[in-house]
Amino acid sequence: MIKVVKLSNLDCANCANKIERKIGKIDGVNDIIINFISQKMELDIEESTLEDVLSKVREICKKENIEWS
Repeated sequence: MIKVVKLSNLDCANCANKIERKIGKIDGVNDIIINFISQKMELDIEESTLEDVLSKVREICKKENIEWS
């Protein structure tokens, strides 16, 4: 399942790469792409783990002071 999320407060490309690496390690995430320019994150998530994965992604973003909708 593909989930596209709008980000805010993403200050630099290095931050985007750091977050990509962290989220990419979560079980159930097949792929993640963060586009720093458009401030969007595209997640490919296994549907059976959707709620758990999104909860962990929110937690990571919160720790990095990134807001998403």
